[in-house]
Formats: sequence, C-alpha cells, structure tokens
Amino acid sequence: MYTNPHSTNLLLNLGIESLNEMQETAQETILNDANVLLLSPTGSGKTLAFLLPIFQLLESESTSVQCLILVPSRELGLQIEGVWKKMGTDYKVNVCYGGHSIDTEIKNLSNPPAVLIGTPGRIADHIDRGTFKLDAIQTLVLDEFDKSLQLGFHEQMSFIISRLTKLNKRILVSATADIEIPKYTGVLHPTVLDFIPTEEENSNLSLRMVVSKEKDKINSLFKLICSLKSQAAIVFCNHRDAAERISDSLNEKGIYATYYHGGMDQDERERALIQFRNGSVSYLITTDLAARGLDIPEMKHVIHYHLPSKEEEFTHRNGRTARMLASGTAYVIAHESEKKMDYLDYGMPVLNVENATTLPKPPEFQTIYISGGKKNKLNKIDIVGFFSQKGKLDKSDLGLIEVKDFISFAAVKSKKVKEFLANIRDEKMKGKKFKIEIARKVIKKEEE
Repeated sequence: MYTNPHSTNLLLNLGIESLNEMQETAQETILNDANVLLLSPTGSGKTLAFLLPIFQLLESESTSVQCLILVPSRELGLQIEGVWKKMGTDYKVNVCYGGHSIDTEIKNLSNPPAVLIGTPGRIADHIDRGTFKLDAIQTLVLDEFDKSLQLGFHEQMSFIISRLTKLNKRILVSATADIEIPKYTGVLHPTVLDFIPTEEENSNLSLRMVVSKEKDKINSLFKLICSLKSQAAIVFCNHRDAAERISDSLNEKGIYATYYHGGMDQDERERALIQFRNGSVSYLITTDLAARGLDIPEMKHVIHYHLPSKEEEFTHRNGRTARMLASGTAYVIAHESEKKMDYLDYGMPVLNVENATTLPKPPEFQTIYISGGKKNKLNKIDIVGFFSQKGKLDKSDLGLIEVKDFISFAAVKSKKVKEFLANIRDEKMKGKKFKIEIARKVIKKEEE
C-alpha cells in the first residue's frame, strides 16, 4: 500500500480512502520506469494513477512547465485538470484546447504551470508561438493516445515530441489493447501494465435486446426509457443529426433529454454536460464522442440506438456503466432490417417494453446560470452563501455547482427556482450585480 504522507492528504482531498490495485501498480511503475504503457478500462481511475506519481516527480523550485499531458479532446483535458485541482497540490495546472481563447491561454502561460494539459493542435500552436519553455519538461503523458491516433493527430504529436529534448519519462495511457505505438513517441519496449479485464471478468454488465417493430426506432426507445423507473441513461447513436432528432422527439414526448456531439460549439457542449451531470436533464443523446474521457456520473443504463461498426467502440460505450464493482445494463435496440454485427451475440435476452408508457419523473433540479466565474473572483463558497442568504435556499435545495472562468452554473431544486429568482432579483453578490437566470437548454442553431 502506498503511504507517502503528502499523497495520503491528496487522497483525503479527493475523498478516497485507498488506491485500487491498478493505481498502486501504476504508481510504483511510473516512478521507477522510463517508459510505461498503462492499459485499463474506462472508469477505473487511470487519471489518478498517473497524476499521483507526477506530483512526486515535480520539483518545487522549478518555475517552468515540468510535465506535459496530451489529450485527444478538450473534455478529457478539463477532467484531468479538475482532478489535479481537487488533489489540492501547491502546483499550478493549465489546460489549453482549440476553441478556448488563445489570449487567455497566453496570459496563463506567462506564469508557467508545473503541469500543462492540452490537445495536440493547440499545444503545437503554443510551441510555434514560443509561449512557454520546453527545456524543463521531463515527463510526457499521452492519455487516450489511441483516440488521438484515430483522430489523426500524428503530425502534431510528432512535432511536439520532437521538440521535447529533455524527456526522461514517457507514459502512454489507453482503455484499448493491441495498439501499435508510433516510433515518434520514443516509447521503446515499455513496461506494459494490462488491467483490461477479459469478458469473463467483466460479468457485472448485462446485455439486453429490445426489438423494434418499426424501422424508425424512436417509439421503442421511448418505451425503453419509460421502463427504466426514472433512472438516467446515455443513448448512443452514430450521427450528429440523429442525436439532435432523437433528443427533440423525446422532449416532445415529455422526456427531459439533451444532445451532445462534436458539431456543437464549446459552450453548448459544456452546457449539455453540466445539465446532465447535475441532474437537470436525465437522458444524454450522443455520438461516440461521449464514449470515453468525459466527467459524467456512473450510469446504470447505456442504450445503443445504433450499433457502432467496430467492437472497440461498442466496448467503450458500455464502459460508461458497470464500472469497477458496480452493475449495469447495456440495451441494444434492433430492427430486423439492420445489418448484423459480427461482434454481437444476438442470442442475448430480449426485453419486452411494449407496455411501458409511464413517463419518467421530471428532474429534481434545474440549472441556474450565473454571468460570472473565477476571473470575476467568484467561487463556490460565494455562490452557496448568496443563494442561501439572499435566495433563502436551504443547503438541501442546492445541487452541483460548477465555476468556470467567466460563467458559473448551479443546480437548484426545481420547486424552489421561481421563489429563489424572485428573492435575488435586485440583490448583488460580492458587491456586483450578476445576471442570474434559468440556463437555457441546448437547442438547434436554426431555432436561435
């Protein structure tokens, strides 16, 4: 068991009593070996597995970037940043990604973080601009590097790694085995830590088939959701327009859903995730973009409205449920006309949902938007204080609060929202009048 006193405090900050076997093994191996390949399923705690040893490798007297973490998506970058901040170290962290203000990032990097997280395109851009020094970077992490390869970031990653001349530790992290490691990573003969369970070991996941009589499966999806006893679910489909269409149809039928895909702008994507995370929307209709690397709660239900072409993506989608020791169910909605997938056993149990018509309960919370964030010197304590004192809310009326750079979101019990907004209409928070209102739901661009 890992007993570094500093790390014990970090775990307490995270609300974790002890590390799991994978995290302990990764911890020790990363500290001792130069090249490590960590393979572990989604939701097993890989982020902490590499952040804890990185914390130990940092030198407090250094004033430059010491560790670079490359990620395929802004969502994964923000998630890693969130874990680092929760750890409560004294070391600065920054995250850089496309769509974020380059000027804000350059300003942040003028006081260099010890840990820099970013997408390959944006980090390559900063290296071109010379906005931070590379000569103190000794540790490189390529998280979900298989996804970065899939997304075609070869050129940027090759360029970045070629400029990191002082590296002495390289860590590759993936939830997928059997990946060819490109030569430009400089990772030769890594120590492989393979914690991906066999199918027999991953027995907490149940598979169920829902047979749709109609080619358009929306009614079958509606009945399936009605059968889930108001529990939240992620619904996966293969196309962006399908995600929007399905979400719209469910909302018309009285189900609180929102969509999420790569064609949305950054703010819309973030808003959809926040509303899903804090329980003000119960059903997230998404493409494979949400199959991994997102900070969303453990799901009991994953629904495949469409099946992906590759087994690997099917596995990643299912990784959103039945994590660690929890149990979960993945549902496949199938119509007889659809192409059969080689990777799927169509002999799985069939779930009859024909008689399920009771709508799920409306969400307990609504999301409140606040027109200020960290850069306006607002924090969670300020928001809780203002909502409690001026808004006359009990602590139990407040849910998840998320403070971004220039905006914030707070979950408030739906039945208290109207009274709360009336109470704070003319009030100031920290001496300033902020716009505070119900956060709008994500809607299609042409409707705006």
